[in-house]
Order: sequence, then C-alpha cells, then structure tokens
Amino acid sequence: MKRRDFLTRAGAGAALGATLAGGAAPALAQSQVRWRMSTMWPKSLDAMHGSAEIFARRVGQLTEGRFAISAHAAGEIVPPPQVFDAVQNGTIECGHVLSSFFFGKDPAFGFDAGMPFGLNARQQAAWMYYGGGLQALREVFARFNIVQLPVGNVGVQMGGWYRKEIKSVADLQGLKFRIGGIGGAILAKLGAVPQQIPPGEIYTSLEKGLIDGAEWIGPYDDEKLGFHKVAKYYYTPGWWEGSAQVTLLVNKKAWDALPQAYKEAVEAAAAEQYVMMLAKYDASHPDALKRLVGGGAQLRTFPRPVLDACYKATQEVLGGFAAKSPEFKKIYDPWLRFRADQNLWFRVAEHALDSYRYSHT
Repeated sequence: MKRRDFLTRAGAGAALGATLAGGAAPALAQSQVRWRMSTMWPKSLDAMHGSAEIFARRVGQLTEGRFAISAHAAGEIVPPPQVFDAVQNGTIECGHVLSSFFFGKDPAFGFDAGMPFGLNARQQAAWMYYGGGLQALREVFARFNIVQLPVGNVGVQMGGWYRKEIKSVADLQGLKFRIGGIGGAILAKLGAVPQQIPPGEIYTSLEKGLIDGAEWIGPYDDEKLGFHKVAKYYYTPGWWEGSAQVTLLVNKKAWDALPQAYKEAVEAAAAEQYVMMLAKYDASHPDALKRLVGGGAQLRTFPRPVLDACYKATQEVLGGFAAKSPEFKKIYDPWLRFRADQNLWFRVAEHALDSYRYSHT
C-alpha cells in the first residue's frame, strides 16, 4: 500500500461517494459485501466500542450501503482473547483490538499498540504514516494472514488503580496487577505478577481481591467501569504506553477480495476514527477526573525512583527482545532513532509552550 497523507485519507469519502454514485465503475456499483467485526470492548465503553460502530457505519455511508460491516461487542461472537485467531483463520473478517494483548505471538506487536516510554499519539501517527511504521508492521502481520490499519488512539494512559499506595519499588513485589502487553513483562521483572484480564472482568477481579490493582485507559472509561469503588489510589502516568493505538485487524483473503474503492472506504473511515477517538477521550477525561477525585479517589504520581526502575527494566526487556528476534530488532533500531528525533522536536516546541501554559493554570 502506498503511503498517503493522514488527513487526506480521512477526507477521501466525498470523492469515493461520487465515484460510486456516478456509475464510473458499473461492476463495482453492483458489488455487495458483508463483513462481521468483533471488538474487544463491552458496549458500555462508548469511546471504544462506540468508535467501532461509527467506523462501520461510516464505511457503509461511503459505499452507499454496498459494503456493510456489523460491529459485535466483546463475547458476542468470540471472547476478546480469541479475536486475533478468529481474524487469522477467517472466522470473522475483521477485529477491533489493542494488538498488545497478543504480543505473546510476536513482541513486535507492541510497536503497533504503543511501547513503554514510547511515542505519544501524534508521534505514533507520524511514525506510522511517515516514519515507516505502517510498512514495517505490515510485514509482521502478514505472517499471520492479517492486514492491519490504525483505527483509533486513546492517548497516554493513567497508571491505574491500587488498593495501597506505591511509595517505592519494593511495593511492586508480589503485586497482582491487571495489565496487558509488554508492560506486564516489565513489571514482572520488578517483582509484580501481571494479569491479562478483559475490561469487562476487571471490576469483579478487583472487588473479589483476585488482583491488587488494575489499569485500563483513563478517567472517562475508568469511571464507567467503576474502579474507584473498589480501589482508592489512582496513579499517573501510564508509562507502559505513551499512547495506545487501536488497530483494525483484517483477514488478508477478505482484504484482497475487496474492490479498490472499498479498501479506500475502510482506510478513510479508519483515519477519521484515529482522530475522533482521541478527540473524544481528550474532551471527556477532565470532567471525569474531577468527578473521581471529588468522589474520594486519591490522585498520585509514581515516585521518581519507581519510574526510573521501570525505565531501566524497559531498556533491558526491549533489548532482550531485540537480541533474540531479528524481526523485532529490524523495527526497534529505526524506531529508537525516530523517537529520539521526536523527543528533540517536541522538547523544543511543544514542551516549552505547554509547560509555560500549565504554569499559569
């Protein structure tokens, strides 16, 4: 796939609709396609599952109803942990996921979702569309009979809810913590016991004391899931994902069978939701955070020694992956260089202005 401008792709719908309506491609106008899409999210998470529904509806609009995608919430077709396999083997045509849940299949999936101490949402988009990320990850997913497209981003996450304060690295020892992806491998190196639990089961696990803490996304979803009712301390930042990119997994055979204009519709709708999901969360988090703190949540920042230990462990874990996997290293080395350049630029411009603004708040 050729690299395209991110926002130009998002605005491609009008031209696509004109092509279909104008009858320029009679064979295409007769094509009727029906797909099923499983998400990993309960319907209550309107910023996540709701975004998937909007994406599906948008594809239908862009193709004047000729290409219909039905969105199914977690468990309606397959349980969340099985979405990847269901797409790979063609049980469903596509899935709406956070691909870090499946990093056990290939640690390179972490680059798709977001890496510990990694890129923020804007930097992730820059890397995917103009830094070679999309092309590099296409090669990884191709080994699993899957084509992937960015379809959202939640931005930087919070550091989770805990029954007790995290005052030192020692407090991580034996901590049963719900977390997915590479972040869990890093916390395990520091003595924690990571648990990969679907979002719909986190509250019950906390309530029953099966886990000592949990992370999800941030205030807007965390309030809906009720974590503040069973855990008191709310920490920041979620260092394990500088941003969490949401991905559309598409079965390769199903993708290859699509008319080109329908592929363009999927790409345009996905790019729109990358922007709109992030906007939804950024607009919704502040009021949710105020309500949580007003209701008794204790907002905390991880102590610097804890963050330093996590950063050190991150370098060791990622370095270990690179040493064992040539495929991981092939992405990791240029990704590190891209991150360094982005850090330089954001420190010069974004950070300087943002820090000044915050000082006057």
